[in-house]
Amino acid sequence: SPAQRRVQDNNPPYNTGAFRFELTFSPNHPLEPPCVTLRTPIYHPSVDCEGLVCQPLITHVHWKPSTRAIQVLQDLLLQLDSPDLQRVLRPDVARELQERPEEFRRRAEEHTRLHAEPRPDPQT
Repeated sequence: SPAQRRVQDNNPPYNTGAFRFELTFSPNHPLEPPCVTLRTPIYHPSVDCEGLVCQPLITHVHWKPSTRAIQVLQDLLLQLDSPDLQRVLRPDVARELQERPEEFRRRAEEHTRLHAEPRPDPQT
């Protein structure tokens, strides 16, 4: 069954919203990695338009049965917070980040404003 979490990034351009993702474990877990899907649209070079994430921990090459779900989540947060141009699913967005970082940031902030959920109040 899918585990749902809210992703909260700490750095611009994504820090103004909360992003929902789904972690789905196969019947063969832990021999196979979970599938991670971002359910909130995001303007990011490593997340495709369907919400699939280019994340090394969930590729069969890097997966170890001893990998814990929290490590997958931490890797996801790091990936979203600090885009890695070696892990690209949207070349057009990666090119924009590399060649026109201010334009990328403006688009990502606008996309976050339009699609992300409000961040929960840390006091509650």
